[in-house]
Amino acid sequence: MTTKNVARCGMMTALAMIFGYVEALIPFDLGIPGVKLGLPNIIIVLALYTLPASWALVIQVMRIVLVSFLFGNLSMMLYSLAGGLLSLLVMVLLKKTDWFSITGVSIAGGVSHNIGQMSAAVLLVQNLKIAFYLPALLTAGLVTGGLIGMLVHKIKPLIRW
Repeated sequence: MTTKNVARCGMMTALAMIFGYVEALIPFDLGIPGVKLGLPNIIIVLALYTLPASWALVIQVMRIVLVSFLFGNLSMMLYSLAGGLLSLLVMVLLKKTDWFSITGVSIAGGVSHNIGQMSAAVLLVQNLKIAFYLPALLTAGLVTGGLIGMLVHKIKPLIRW
């Protein structure tokens, strides 16, 4: 890994953290716990399409750990890691097939992120009743994943490493 690549990863991690902070400042309440816009995922999807997948993994983990320590708590970190890692795994696998567009991969990432978070919540809380929120979370993941995918599709051609 060259100095230039370390700088790219650092820049994208910082941008993802800033987007996470901005997202925390935006009052986005639909009455459903856990629904967010997913602004940091713009950077993760962009990293997945402009950098090697291993770098996207590093950016994802660093962003989650740092944002959790700065603005959240341990439970936030656990839920975010469960969702973020499952999401990235699904996106990497779908991207490798070349069957899906950036938007399709992003939608799958948004939906799988919510599945990962819900799975972690069911395991940690040990109450299956919270899965009642899953349809609403999946719908939110579908919509936000689509919007993020369309945005990354427009931004990606502008990136020149």
